[in-house]
Amino acid sequence: MERSLVLVKPDAMQRELGGVVLARLQEKGLKLVGLKMLHLDREFAAEHYAMHTDKPFFSSLVEYITSSPIIAMVLEGEDAIARIRDIMGATDPAKAAPGTIRRDYGESIERNVVHGSDAAETARQEIAHFFPDDELFG
Repeated sequence: MERSLVLVKPDAMQRELGGVVLARLQEKGLKLVGLKMLHLDREFAAEHYAMHTDKPFFSSLVEYITSSPIIAMVLEGEDAIARIRDIMGATDPAKAAPGTIRRDYGESIERNVVHGSDAAETARQEIAHFFPDDELFG
């Protein structure tokens, strides 16, 4: 079994899409093993996006992710990372396949509703950053 972190981003929270995102993922057979709503501070957000520190969009990314509460969740299943990425769709909603979360609800590359881990090692790091072991069930 593989696990992945999924974040429901501020744009989705502002449009009350948290339940829709969770339902879409669970409908595809992914098991919810961790869930919380939180408002990230700048330090935590900068740590989460540390791989983008040198990129020109880093500051706006941190500003955006800290602009309102988010939902963080951990989902588990066979090939969970790849399956979640398929369900989410391409980062750019305009390029995402029909029926994906980002195509259906995304507004732009930045305001694209959801984040999901991109690889097993990234998932392990991201999950550990957001969830102590005693907050994961399953």
